[in-house]
Amino acid sequence: MKAALLTVVATLKAKPGREAEVRRTLLALIAPTRQEPGCQNYDLHQAVGDPAAFLFHENWTSKRHLDDHLARPHLKALLARADELFAEPPQIALWEKIG
Repeated sequence: MKAALLTVVATLKAKPGREAEVRRTLLALIAPTRQEPGCQNYDLHQAVGDPAAFLFHENWTSKRHLDDHLARPHLKALLARADELFAEPPQIALWEKIG
């Protein structure tokens, strides 16, 4: 049987006036992340009717691959700017498919 994927749902809220910058910054993460080992998908969404709200839907082959992703320079650089860019701390939830 195939191992279950680890699903990540991350929500981010841009500070007022920073929506376009946050959008560009988050979009720039997609190409390098999709090349990382263990990344099955890394999809960015923006809320309809709320340009400050962003959501990443991700699937990883293991928690180790996700941890490796979070330790990469492009993610560390984003997290170092979190107070500057985001109205609140990013919310990250881990999910496992059960059915």
